[in-house]
Parts: sequence; structure tokens; C-alpha cells
Amino acid sequence: MGTLKSYSMDYPVLKALHLIFVVSWFAGLFYIFRLFVYHIENWHSNDVRKVLSRMERKLLSFIMLPSAIGSIALGTVMLMRNPALLTQHWMHLKLGAVSILIGYHVFSFVTYKKFAADQKYLSSKMCRLINEIPTLILIIVSFLVFLKSPT
Repeated sequence: MGTLKSYSMDYPVLKALHLIFVVSWFAGLFYIFRLFVYHIENWHSNDVRKVLSRMERKLLSFIMLPSAIGSIALGTVMLMRNPALLTQHWMHLKLGAVSILIGYHVFSFVTYKKFAADQKYLSSKMCRLINEIPTLILIIVSFLVFLKSPT
């Protein structure tokens, strides 16, 4: 009779899963404000706005939220497994960038709720501008992670 061993996921597997969730999260972050642009530009059409509102809700609920939770949870597990990362300056900057992404995600949900309540409070130009934030964060985080100091 064998003994039951606790399962411990290898760190490279955690990193791969983390990256998969991050890519999925970014897909939603890149797309949500594009949907808001269409929403505003079709404000006069209730039928189009209903379809866009449903798309926004599904994107936020079924892609963005689970991906954000997975990204953050796996990132937290990796930091717990390798706490020395928390002593590195690039990681502090990365965590700051992740905080901005979380704020962006929350702002996306608030914007969805306002549009769903027929509150037009952003212009399509403003939504286009806001839509660039995840791209800037992705560039910053990519350089931080891939060009970090080896020490």
C-alpha cells in the first residue's frame, strides 16, 4: 500500500499557466473599450446597444474576470514559492503595473454598468484613448520581465 504524496506543481508549469491566464486577460482588456467605442457610436440604436451590452457583459464575466483571477492567483503562488522576487526592483514596478491593470479592469466594469444604465459619460474618442492603456502596460511589463537584472 503506497503513501499519499502531496501534489506540488513545478514552478515552470506555474509560469506557463500564469502566462496563459495573462494572455487571456489581456485579450479582454484590449477588446472591452473597443466595444465601448461601438456602444457610444451606436447610441441611437437600441437594438445594437443591447447586443453590445450583452457582448460586454460576457467578455467581462466569462473571459476577463476568470483570467484576472487566474493571473493574480498564479502570480501570488509563484511569489510565495519564490519570495526573493519581492526584493527585486523590477518586480515592484511590475506589481505596480498589475495594480494599474486591476484598476483598468474595475473601471471597465463601472463603464459597462453605466452604459447598461443608459448613462453616456464617455466619448468614443475618450474610449479610444483609454483603450491604449493595456498596450502601454504590456510593453512596460514585458521589458521589466524579459530585461530584468539577473541578480
